[in-house]
Amino acid sequence: MSDWIRLSPKDQVIIALRPYGAGETVTLESGDTVTLESAVPKGHKILTASVAQGSDVFKFGYSIGKAKEDLKPGAWVHTHNLSTGLGGILEYEYEPAVPEKKEAPAEVPVFQGYVRDNGDVGIRNEIWIINTVGCINKTCEILANRGRSLAGSRVDGVHHFAHPFGCSQLGDDLKHTQKLLASLVNHPNAAGVLVVGLGCENNQIDSFKQAIGEYDPRRVKFMKSQEEDDELEKGLELIGELVEYAETFERRPVPVSKLRIGLKCGGSDGLSGITANPLVGSISDRLIGFGGTAVLTEVPEMFGAETILMNRAENEEVFGRIVDLINDFKRYFIRHDQEIYENPSPGNKDGGITTLEEKSLGCTQKGGHAIVTDVLPYGERVKKPGLNLLEAPGNDLVSVTALSASGAHIVLFTTGRGTPFGGPVPTVKLSTNSELAARKKNWIDYNAGQLLEGKTMAELTDELWDYLLELASGDRRTHNETNGFREIAIFKDGVIL
Repeated sequence: MSDWIRLSPKDQVIIALRPYGAGETVTLESGDTVTLESAVPKGHKILTASVAQGSDVFKFGYSIGKAKEDLKPGAWVHTHNLSTGLGGILEYEYEPAVPEKKEAPAEVPVFQGYVRDNGDVGIRNEIWIINTVGCINKTCEILANRGRSLAGSRVDGVHHFAHPFGCSQLGDDLKHTQKLLASLVNHPNAAGVLVVGLGCENNQIDSFKQAIGEYDPRRVKFMKSQEEDDELEKGLELIGELVEYAETFERRPVPVSKLRIGLKCGGSDGLSGITANPLVGSISDRLIGFGGTAVLTEVPEMFGAETILMNRAENEEVFGRIVDLINDFKRYFIRHDQEIYENPSPGNKDGGITTLEEKSLGCTQKGGHAIVTDVLPYGERVKKPGLNLLEAPGNDLVSVTALSASGAHIVLFTTGRGTPFGGPVPTVKLSTNSELAARKKNWIDYNAGQLLEGKTMAELTDELWDYLLELASGDRRTHNETNGFREIAIFKDGVIL
């Protein structure tokens, strides 16, 4: 295995797959050599051709920024000599890419899922407690703990997701809260849902019911805490009814066309766009090929790679919605007097990512090569199979919550730095490198770093695919499930009273 990799023939940089010392000589594919001017950490970029000041530096076959000075072969390319080349709000032209023609699969695989009474499919049979307002977080936490004791092994779990909102919110913030929580209520991994209100909050249960839409009273129960003499006793009674309803469901064969996966990266490093993200893209393509759904978000981390997604739009109407998605998020930055391209994070930079366009070109690989079929506003649920783009920021907690609310059964979360976080649904952590997988066994579910150790993309795609079918069938649990790490975070943009 080589100690470096070049991702495209267009690239003037190679990626170090081990740490290099100053003065080391690197032999390139042509047989030419370059001598390193300085030490280069693993995952970082080494220049192999001269680049003039102000000229583009290419990685992934695309520009990742402009040289700040004249650069010579052997230079370590990073924040000291490379800057973003991105601008502000742009106008775009629809230039549809010709999709690859693929034969329809002869046989669609199945997993063992729970078919709900409305025809939707879940991969867990859980009871969820959703509070309309943050004032009753502790009440709901106690209900979840007592509910677990009451339910035992009759369901897959009883879970509550604390949040601080639902009152003292104005305008879009209250709408975001209602829409997000309503979509969680409608998630098919929850066999039953207890909605708990306080009674005096802005997010009143009566108006929240309108956000939920049509619901089955056997599946969704409501309780106003101020109207109960003992809200814990009443809540536990309602949980008991929900558990009885949940017991009516059993796993049965379901085609993978019913499966929806969310796509996320966090704590990315210089290997994210080489190992874990392309692997997730390969899984996404396979699932979509079988008629399933993948949801890609982190809109600010599409900046610089957005035209790739725009040119894969199903039609011009979807293209226009992608343009709005990108430019509306840029306006959000501008409205708050923030730099649009104030990204990547310190951890990203330590791992070898220099500019936002470099991060975005790696991030969007999670979407594979599929046609973009739909664009979802924040908090809304998937309506069409295929690759969906979802309005949400890059923040791990907010974006994973939005992916879960969109209806994703599983979130595939790639990371080069590591994180224990998990959302409401099984959150599969894929490490970009083997060192992280070996060191954080209690966080990482799958090691995509094997791609740098002799395993092929086809082998790892088959292996991860089998893992996901076992996970969807309940034969496996992710670390966030076994560790009890289940959290949500809701997008906020406005005034709190």
